[in-house]
Amino acid sequence: MQPDFDDVLAAAARIAPYAYRTPVVRSRSLDDLAGCELFFKCENLQRAGAFKFRGACNAVLALDAESAARGVLTQSSGNHGAALALASRLRGIAATVVVPEGAPAVKVAAMSDFGADIVRCAPTMAARNAAITALLRETTMTLIHPFDDALVIAGQGTTALELLQDVPTLDAVCAPIGGGGLLSGCALTVRSLRPQAEIWGAEPAGAADAHASLQAGVCITDYVPETICDGLRATTTPRTLTMVQRYASGILLVDDEATIAAMRLLWERLKLVVEPSGAISFASVLRHRDRFAGRRVGIVLSGGNVDLDRLPWAQR
Repeated sequence: MQPDFDDVLAAAARIAPYAYRTPVVRSRSLDDLAGCELFFKCENLQRAGAFKFRGACNAVLALDAESAARGVLTQSSGNHGAALALASRLRGIAATVVVPEGAPAVKVAAMSDFGADIVRCAPTMAARNAAITALLRETTMTLIHPFDDALVIAGQGTTALELLQDVPTLDAVCAPIGGGGLLSGCALTVRSLRPQAEIWGAEPAGAADAHASLQAGVCITDYVPETICDGLRATTTPRTLTMVQRYASGILLVDDEATIAAMRLLWERLKLVVEPSGAISFASVLRHRDRFAGRRVGIVLSGGNVDLDRLPWAQR
């Protein structure tokens, strides 16, 4: 099942008591640099440090009492796991997260701090899926997928809902894409509220499975990602790919060097802590500036959970 715009509106009402309405910020110097008017939606300031709280909160709050009492389960290398842990704590239920080895320490620490039980596995999707299958067989927990879930997608769509409520006359919106939950939800919302606007996904050139899937018309799942954007290494599913095909304008590829440069600009000019996976949307506008020249562009800064000991420009 795919969500519709009514589901996004329902999600907005459901999560309103818990999720932050994040600000939209401007920078004249970055406008001049990009050659267009930029409107930054600061999901790096969201609870748990990323947009993921919206979808996780919507899914957790939508559970009936019996399902909620059995607890929830997911797999995540970072932001979704932390978001689900926080949402579960707010509802007073248990959460378990399957975490691959090598996941960013700052994100794993957040999951634990929010009360999740951590189950480690090998750093492959096959290992994650095997661990999930085993836990579902052994327990009665409810699985909440990081992006292949209608309630999660609807929750992520509230990001664009707020952005367009604050800036109704945007010509384009750009959001990161990994598994496709954020872009699917935002594209659905943009098409519903401002159909003349474009909605672009930004994807690492070293993890371009969504771009390849869009070109092929089927999900490419054997792509081996090589990117600093640890939050964008997942592959799309038939649900998210179908929504991207239906609602999005396309996917723009960005190399890691450009993403790191954009991330540094955001730290320096906006004084905002943004992670690489969150900065790539801004990087895509800079890299493809001719496409956006002179236009009003909304940019989703999707997260700000950075391991400060591993900053990409730090001098060692």
